[in-house]
Formats: sequence, structure tokens, C-alpha cells
Amino acid sequence: MRLPKSNNQLILLLAVFVIASCGLIYELVAGTLASYVLGDSVTQFSTIIGVYLFSMGIGSFLSKYLERHLLSWFIKIELLVGLIGGFSAVILFYVFPLAASFRIILYALVCITGILVGLEIPLLMRILQGKVAFKELVSRVFTFDYIGALLASLIFPLVFVPQLGLIKTALFFGMMNTLVGLYLSLRFRPELKNHRALTAASVSIILIQLIAFVYADRIMEQAETNGFADNIVYAKSTPYQRIVVTSNKRETRLFLNGNLQFSSADEYRYHEALVHPALSSVSNRSNVLILGGGDGMAAREILKYPDVTSITLVDLDPAMTRLFSTQERFSQLNDHSLQNKKLTVLNADAFTWLRKSEQNFDVVVIDFPDPSNYSIGKLYSNTFYTTLFNRLKAGGIAVIQSTSPYVAPNSFWCVDTTLRSSGFITKPYHNLVPSFGDWGYILAMKDSTKQWFSQLPPHLRFANRQSIEQMFYFPPDMHPTKKLTINKLNNQSLVTYFEDEWSHYLDS
Repeated sequence: MRLPKSNNQLILLLAVFVIASCGLIYELVAGTLASYVLGDSVTQFSTIIGVYLFSMGIGSFLSKYLERHLLSWFIKIELLVGLIGGFSAVILFYVFPLAASFRIILYALVCITGILVGLEIPLLMRILQGKVAFKELVSRVFTFDYIGALLASLIFPLVFVPQLGLIKTALFFGMMNTLVGLYLSLRFRPELKNHRALTAASVSIILIQLIAFVYADRIMEQAETNGFADNIVYAKSTPYQRIVVTSNKRETRLFLNGNLQFSSADEYRYHEALVHPALSSVSNRSNVLILGGGDGMAAREILKYPDVTSITLVDLDPAMTRLFSTQERFSQLNDHSLQNKKLTVLNADAFTWLRKSEQNFDVVVIDFPDPSNYSIGKLYSNTFYTTLFNRLKAGGIAVIQSTSPYVAPNSFWCVDTTLRSSGFITKPYHNLVPSFGDWGYILAMKDSTKQWFSQLPPHLRFANRQSIEQMFYFPPDMHPTKKLTINKLNNQSLVTYFEDEWSHYLDS
């Protein structure tokens, strides 16, 4: 094959740059999407990266069987990568609510994409072989490869996911792959016997990708409609999670990464049980901290105490606090609590923020998601609770939502064990929330109090002294089934307990 030395070599090396960028993007899309719908981001990214790299190795091995028409094969593979990788997010979002074997489809797509990408670099090196000195060839190819991977890893979380979402991101980079194939088929048409077919295929794929890109929001809406029973009234992908709100005549529901967070039909039972046992049992509650709770429901309950003068709410995702403070249909659910002058909203990682803060609080209300993965599990660790202990004033009290003691008793009591290891006196309790089942909470104090539930505000829908007192009784089937370890950053035993217990429950 005759390839002029300078310009064409640079074009092929730039193709390496695009290949590396697009290949890593498809890998990140699969990992992010899997963490959205399956949970445990560490496990999902770890296994997907492993499968992808292994598949690239298979592709590199298979490349030796392609002996003739290497440039033509390279372009064909580029078009296949663009087609399969570009539509990977569409396929996965569509099949998740419909297919029982979602993981098989997920890893099959990752494997196919990895094999195709693994074929490309060896083919390109063989195409350039003899035109460039071997040491220069290896140096240039892998330099462009690694730079492309670096760029993709930076722009994916910072630019593409927040601005385009996963479906449009995958389609955009799919078009990049296809455009490379189209350009090469036009640039090297004298060397390609089938350049017309390759050009026609490239144009056709690009047109399909463009149509899908334009209608990506409708595609996503239809895919999510298959997975939710009610009408979707709001949906947004953020760098941290997928937010979906559904509604019917009876209720509005919030889902984060596919997991139900509240139903407007009974959320008052959850939030009254979360807030009032703690706040009604302290003599001083002027300065309150909320960690999590970006929907503003916990803040709504706290504001029922007129002697509360300052509330600091720390929630990671600005899209959550913005949604429940600026859109009327959602801010009505929290009685416009996020717009109250007593409240300050900070969008930050609670783990980092609490360690840097020098402020002390009378009451801390912790409403984090369940510890389904390591990034959330750190917020239930002894390291975090030791920091919390230091931020709580003498005579103060904290309350932590702690998953279901019925479904996951070992997880629930692991939180209690970890709190006590950090110096807290604890008082666990639980409550029935119809949308979730039996749910657990833990009060944590530096000093024991003698004024339990003595200052409840009037007109609560569910909580009163009698109902709260009943919450502190645990029947035998809610006791732990094994000796529990403390949840530490280096073992994350709570995440293991949680995955084991909830997976058995959901599979039964």
C-alpha cells in the first residue's frame, strides 16, 4: 500500500487519538450507566474496565488473522465501533427494564466494543510499518493513544455528561468514529477498491446517528417510560446521579438512579420520624445541620420549631436543591423550605465539608441514600462519625437514616455499632413507611438526655409521643444474625452487608 509519508501518517495518528478518546468514552458510558441502574459504582467500573481491557487483548490477538486490505479493514472496524459504541447507551437504557439478563447484554456490548477497539491499533501499526522507524512508530502511536484517553477522561464528567447526558454523549463520539471512517475512505480512495461502499456505509451510519442524536431526549423518555409505572414529569442526568420524578393522580415519586427516594403519599411518615424524635428531645436546637436531604422535606419539618434560628443544608448535587427550590410543583412538597431565610444551602461533598468545617451544631439530621456502594459507604464509616462527634455540641443530638432493620438487620445494626465505636450513645428506632416498608433510624448523642419527645410541635400528621415511643421496640426478627464489624474506610463492611441482604430480599 502506497501512503505518502508526512500528511497521511499524521492523519492516521490523529485517528489513533480519536480511537482512544471514543473507546474510553464508551467504557465510561457503560460504567456510569451500570452504576446508575445496578448500584455499587466501584464494582461496576472495576468489572467493566476489566472486561473492556481483556476484550481489547482479544482484539489485538485476532488482528494477526487480517492479512490483506488492512486499511479497508481498519475503516470497516471504525464504522462498527461508531455504530455499536454510539448506540450502546440507547440499547442499555431500553433493555434494562425489559430484559432479565441485563448484565449479559451489558458485558456483551462492552466485550464487542473492546474487541473492535483492540483490533484497530495493531492494524494501524501494521499499515504504518515500513513508513516510519519502529521506535518512532511505537512512540507516536501510543503517545496519541494516551493523550486521547486523558482528554476523554477529563471531558466526560466535566462537560459531556452534565451538558448532553449519556445517550447524546455516546452518539456524539459514535459520530466521531464514523466521521474518521468517512474521511479515511475519501482520503485514501485510490488505495481502496471498495471505497464507494465504505463511503456509502459511513454516510448512512452518520445520518442514523444524527437522527438519533436529535431525538435523544424522546428516546430517553421512552426508555424510562418502560421502567416506570407512572408518567415521568422530570428527568435529568447530573454528574452525580440520574434524577427522575414521576406522578399520577395520587402521588409524586422521586427516584435517584432508579431507586425510590420518597412518595408524596406517605413521605410525611418518614420525615416526621426522621426529624421529630431528635429535635423534640433537646433543650437547644437553634443551630441545625442537614446532611443530604436536598429535596427539602427534612428542612420543612425542622422549620416547625420556631426557636430554630439557623439551618445549614449540605447536599452534593446542585440539580437536586435547584429542582426542589425553584420549580413550584416540587417546592410545594417541602412548603418552600429551601427558600426560607433561616436556611443556607451548600452543594458539597458532606464527607469533605464536615472535615473542613469548624462550626458546631445543636442537632444534625443525616438523610443520605442507603450505603449501596463505597462512595456512599464512606458516609457511614467510623472516620465520618468521629468527625461528626467533634462537630456536635455538648447536649446535642444527631439522627441517621439507617436502612430497613427488617430487610437488612445486619446493615442497620452495623451503623449502630459504628456509631458507638466513635463515642456516641445510641438509641435505635424504626417506623413503617408504606412505600418502603419498615424503616430504621438511629439517634446518636454525646450525653444521654432525660427529656425525650417533650417538645413536639402541634399538628403533625403522624408523630406524637405515643407513636414515637412504640418506634423504639425491636422484635426478634429485626436483630442481627451475625457478629458485626465496624464500618471502616478500608473495609467498607457495611456495603457488603447491605448488598448481601438486599440482593437476597429482591431476588426472593
